[in-house]
Order: sequence, then structure tokens, then C-alpha cells
Amino acid sequence: MRMAPETRGLWLGLLGVAIFAMTLPMTRLAVGTDGAPQLSGEFVAMGRAGVAGLLSMGFLLATRAPLPLKADLVPLLWTSGGVVLGFPLFTSLAMRHVEAVHASVIVGLLPMATAAVGARLHRQRPSAGFWLCAALGSALVVGFALWRAGGLALHAADLLLLAAVGCAAVGYGFGGRLSQRMRADHVICWALVIALPLTLPLGWWSRPQAAASAAAWGAFGYVAVFSMWLGFFAWYRGLALGGTVRVSQVQLVQPFLSMLFAVPLLGERLDAVTLGFSVAVIATVFIGRKMPVRSD
Repeated sequence: MRMAPETRGLWLGLLGVAIFAMTLPMTRLAVGTDGAPQLSGEFVAMGRAGVAGLLSMGFLLATRAPLPLKADLVPLLWTSGGVVLGFPLFTSLAMRHVEAVHASVIVGLLPMATAAVGARLHRQRPSAGFWLCAALGSALVVGFALWRAGGLALHAADLLLLAAVGCAAVGYGFGGRLSQRMRADHVICWALVIALPLTLPLGWWSRPQAAASAAAWGAFGYVAVFSMWLGFFAWYRGLALGGTVRVSQVQLVQPFLSMLFAVPLLGERLDAVTLGFSVAVIATVFIGRKMPVRSD
């Protein structure tokens, strides 16, 4: 039986989220801590975008991608500014000062922010039931992360993460809309390529002057190839098929997947309470997808 486009979109969105869920733990490995610094946040952000941009050039040439239309240039700039420059830079700077669990407090707000941007861009009016499910899922994520972190003390790193959430929501919204008339893989590739005049020189300027561990370089490789490039192939295609408003809610499981991946990477502990919250959050996603979303 052929899968409905919306269902395919949700599964592709989940694949993208699974890839993105490694981003915070891997970024933490790449930048290190205040006591044991590795690569600088500026290098991780600009370097990963530069590597992904060069890969994108080769991919666009190999697939004979047409040049973007004039009408697509501004949305591409918004996409690039949000997910190529803003989100990587702000998270890379913040992750040296906060743990992955703490960061999930802020990043857990991303589904709600993405849904709000998507509704605005696509002129959609989600039902009250949809927003209730989205709010409940966000509240579960934030409440769980606050409980795990023992409270939230707002400081500079939290403000950086809030800025990252805003950037990602804008980049997801505009990228998802572009993916309805362009190939999803071409959307992220063009967004990366048009940023190369900034990312390549800034990446070279911020290159490490001291040796970093093999783990830090391996983590950098992951965020460059998977978080910054391949993950968006699935994510933007999922947004195009299932709709930005609906598919954005799949991101609610991202903090829990990040914690699951952090067990071997960062020594995090996975317990029954974590699994219980995960089930509850996933339930809000599946209930929310049944709620009507009207177009103006």
C-alpha cells in the first residue's frame, strides 16, 4: 500500500530529527568545556558550513541543478542566515558553557517556534487542538529538562540558545516553503553555497592554532556532513510533503534522542522517567497530527 504524502513527510521529518539529535552532543565534543577546550565555537560553526558548502557545490554540479529563480533568492538568504549561519554559530558558542541536557531546555521550544513561523509563511490556521498538543508537548520537553537540570538560571549561553531557536525556526520555515517548488536537497545546497563567501574565510581565520583531540575532530566531521548537510535532505523533503506546521512537531522527540545518544558520548544516564516522558511527548505528536490545519 502506497504511503500518503503526509505520512511520508512525517517519517522523513523523523529521519532528519534523528540526524539532528546528534548535533548538540557532537558540538559539545567538538568545542570541549571551559576546563578542557577543544575547537573554537567560531571554527565549528563556520568550518562545518564551509565543508558542507564545498560538498554542496559538487552535488549541485553532479545533479545539474538549475540556478535558483530570482524570486527564490530572498527566501534562500533567509534560509541560509537561519540554518547555515545563525543556528550553528549560536549553538557552538553556547555549548562550551552548558551541558547538552541544559541546552535541551531551550532547543525544546523549537517545534513551537517552527510551527508559528510555518503558519505565518504558509498562511495556515492550525486548530486550537493542534496548538494545544504543540503547547503540551513543548511543556513536557521544557518541564522534563528543567527537572533534570535542577532549575534554569538564565545567563549568556541561554540567550545564545534562544537566538539559535529563532534562527532555526526561520530557516526551517523558509526552507520548507522553498522545498515545495525546488528539490529539497537543492534547497540546502544552494543555501550553503551562497554562504561560502562568508563561511570559508571565517572558517580559515578561526582555524585551530593548537592540537585538538581525535574525538573533537570526529564530532566536527559529523556536524559538517550530517547535521549541516545530509540531515536537511530528509528534513526539508519531509516539510514539503507533510507541511511545515505538522512536521515541525516531530522535533519534540529531538531532546530525548539527544539524551539517548549522549549516554555513550557524554556519560549521560538514561532512566525510566526519561523513557516515560519520551512516550508522552511522542503521543502529543501523533495526536496533534490528527488535528485540522486550515489554509486561508
